[in-house]
Amino acid sequence: MIERADQLVLNYVSKAADAAHGVLRADQRLDFAKRLRARIEVERRGSQNAREVSKVLARFGDPVALVEREARRLAEAGVPTKRDASTYGPSTGHDPGGPPQAAAAPAQRPGTLGEEPALRQETASTMRFPTIVDDGDAPPGVQAYRRIAQESLGRRPGRGLPFAGLRRVAMSSANPMATGGRDARTIVKEHPRETAAMVILVVAALLLPFGLPPVAIFEVPVLVWAAGAVIVLFSESWTLRDKLLGIGAPLFGYVVGGVLIGGLRVGGEPGVQAFFTQFYDVSGTMFILGTGVGVVWLAYRLLDVS
Repeated sequence: MIERADQLVLNYVSKAADAAHGVLRADQRLDFAKRLRARIEVERRGSQNAREVSKVLARFGDPVALVEREARRLAEAGVPTKRDASTYGPSTGHDPGGPPQAAAAPAQRPGTLGEEPALRQETASTMRFPTIVDDGDAPPGVQAYRRIAQESLGRRPGRGLPFAGLRRVAMSSANPMATGGRDARTIVKEHPRETAAMVILVVAALLLPFGLPPVAIFEVPVLVWAAGAVIVLFSESWTLRDKLLGIGAPLFGYVVGGVLIGGLRVGGEPGVQAFFTQFYDVSGTMFILGTGVGVVWLAYRLLDVS
């Protein structure tokens, strides 16, 4: 998730830099991109969540509009830009060898007569990107509707429908449009470590029926499961709850499922030995079933979070 959040920021700044081509000079574009990136990092507040970073970028608006604001700021400050050079250079009749002429004043916009220069610079300047804050003085009704609109924009398509996430998982390999252009292959490419962890958990379950000799005092499937569990715990793509559910399902199935099913299978046969015999007969199967449930849950949450 860290890589994806950083990529969102880089893509946004790159779009702004691309939009500045033909409008700003090379040094102006570099300065503009640096200030924009710094302002985004301030608003981002160190967040590595891709959703939160997307919301921050959405509040900055269209990168093209930011470039236009920067061009207006430079024009009002009398600083020539690449657009000015391409617009006025060939047709001004200015002799390159002659004395420099004063830059033409920008056209007066309607309604700006008598407006204070400082105010004009504040409304159209990108020299210092303003802090993005919500208007706390808005009426309660406006704040309520704004909150509803923000929740609506932050909700992904189909979020409110029953089992929408499960349907996206089921359709991910058949119809990428059902997952916003994402399918199983994109999930594997973007989350190779998480995919490897799920594969290791499945392998641990599949090794149970083979009865491999133990390593020291540990069974081979347990060691393989532990390796997958460690990778899951160190992943940043799942929440702590998802991690515990994913790696805890096999243990829950082994212990609780083994006790319940084993106890039912004992029936009226007395003795602890009979119970343990039935427990070991079914606990391995319950571990495999628990692993399947845990891996399905991790895969579902991985697609849902992504």
